[in-house]
Order: sequence, then C-alpha cells, then structure tokens
Amino acid sequence: MNLDAIEQLAVMSAGDFMIEIEKLVVSKKLTYMEAVLYFCETTGLEVESAASIIKSSAKMKAKIQEDAEQLNYLPKTRKLIDE
Repeated sequence: MNLDAIEQLAVMSAGDFMIEIEKLVVSKKLTYMEAVLYFCETTGLEVESAASIIKSSAKMKAKIQEDAEQLNYLPKTRKLIDE
C-alpha cells in the first residue's frame, strides 16, 4: 500500500467508512462483517482501526448486530415493526 492510500484511510470518517462498506455489501453480496473484513484486507486497514470506527457508529453496530442475529451468532432481539 502506498503512502497516499494510508493517509486517506487515516482521515476516513465513520460516514465514509459506512458508505464503502454498504457498497461492498451490495456489489459483492457480503454480510456487513464480511464486508468490513474484506475492506480491511484490500486496503490494509487494521481490524482494530475498523473496530474503533464501528464503535463510533450506532448505525454500523446495528447492521452488524442484525447480521449476527440472522446468522445465529447472537440471540435474536425484539424489533419494533412498522406495519
């Protein structure tokens, strides 16, 4: 990875990170956790750095939790449904 790419990752906001992960989920048909790991592998971002970005984003945490519940990694929580 070149220096410019490292500098870009250093200034990536939680919103930018979320957009990149959303793109991967849609284009590659990945779960959110898989997309985060794929993003880390392809960009060289450390998983710990991604975790700190995720911790600061309630929306990202909710998406990962929802995926984990659907895959039975976490017990399912009740959800309010608009019908």
